[in-house]
Amino acid sequence: MSDSCCSRGCAAPPASQSPRYRRVLWAALFINAAMFGIELAGGLRAGSVSLLADAVDFFGDAANYGISLLVLGMALTWRARAALFKGLTMGAFGIFVLGRAAWSAAAGTVPEPVTMGAIGALALVANVSVAAMLYAWREGDANMRSVWLCSRNDAIGNLAVMAAALGVFGTGSGWPDLAVAAVMGVLALTAARSVIQQARVELRPVPAHA
Repeated sequence: MSDSCCSRGCAAPPASQSPRYRRVLWAALFINAAMFGIELAGGLRAGSVSLLADAVDFFGDAANYGISLLVLGMALTWRARAALFKGLTMGAFGIFVLGRAAWSAAAGTVPEPVTMGAIGALALVANVSVAAMLYAWREGDANMRSVWLCSRNDAIGNLAVMAAALGVFGTGSGWPDLAVAAVMGVLALTAARSVIQQARVELRPVPAHA
């Protein structure tokens, strides 16, 4: 069999094709899909822009994990194309969040802080768990890096949502919620830029050697 002859002298399979990585992606997909539903309902109930923004992010991450699973066994070019697509969606998410924050600022809505804090804490547990599972693959190709960045940014965003809940509770104003939503939007744009840049490098043709 071809597997047995590679115990010596053959290159090891890419880390992105390991069964363990595939299992981690499936777990991350299910966790993010569940949290999308929870945060969407909670964000609508609480009137929180940061929770709604985080819900959209959970949905995007679930889709991203699905795409990552689809391209795991494909060539680096296809994985880089998938990463490029994910980088563009991360950027679109950032623009959406900034636009929604501006709209809520004009409307002057004040969210309900207790629901914000409770769901933010639950989301933090979910994202820290996913980020910990993905930590070993944080320095992989653009596709693997994009998955890690999504989870890392989500955990940071959850801490910010909890801080915003405290701010809303203490001030009776919606501005802490809007400020956090704006930070999450900028963070998404920054991560999108990093992923897109690496994906473009991986998509460049390899020069032929003489």
